Amino acid sequence: MIFKKEFKSFFSNITGYIVIALFVLANALFLWVLPGQWNVFDSGYASLDALFFLAPWLYLFLCPAITMRFFAEERAEGTLELLLTKPLSRFEIVGGKALAGWVLVIIALLPSLIWYLSVYILAEPMGNVDSGAFWGSWIGLLFLAAVYVAIGTFGSSLSSNQVVAFITSVVISFLLFYGFELVGSLFSGEIAYWLRQLGINEHYKSISRGVIDSRDLIYFVALTAGFIYLTTKQIKK
Repeated sequence: MIFKKEFKSFFSNITGYIVIALFVLANALFLWVLPGQWNVFDSGYASLDALFFLAPWLYLFLCPAITMRFFAEERAEGTLELLLTKPLSRFEIVGGKALAGWVLVIIALLPSLIWYLSVYILAEPMGNVDSGAFWGSWIGLLFLAAVYVAIGTFGSSLSSNQVVAFITSVVISFLLFYGFELVGSLFSGEIAYWLRQLGINEHYKSISRGVIDSRDLIYFVALTAGFIYLTTKQIKK
């Protein structure tokens, strides 16, 4: 029920379409139109590596834009209390909203499959593409989206202002994605290694190599579940 409500609500006005269209357009421009190191034609290789470098950074804005209204809007309109009186557990409410956000991000990611097919056809000889790396990276983006959406859902539960919720989610996501790597660069040896392991980017890069490691999966699932749990505790207040 919550999933359907949030999914339909996102596309009930033009804002939802604009958010997804901007994400797809930004990726398409960098990959196919704008000259430079990210352009598929300029690179000289049948590869979509640029997509998997750019997408996590664009996610920093896409996911918070999708999730910022989840609880902030409920608070602002005074409907959160009404929602909590429904015969649903807090986990079902939070999980339903987060699942809707995750599916919306997946929809925004679907055009990348068309781009993969294009690169597959353009390659010489045709099909000369590292498919393992592509699918590994694509799966990595799915897990990354789940984490960002969970963070965005948590950010939305902290305020009744959607702009504040958006900024909070962007900051938390950035710190978890790249913050530990920045701090790790200040150290060396074991300390640097473990600091990088705490960050999202290290695990995303590991999956992007085309090897699905259980440690990376556990990390993404645990982080997603952790923010879902924090959100249930926040709305309980």
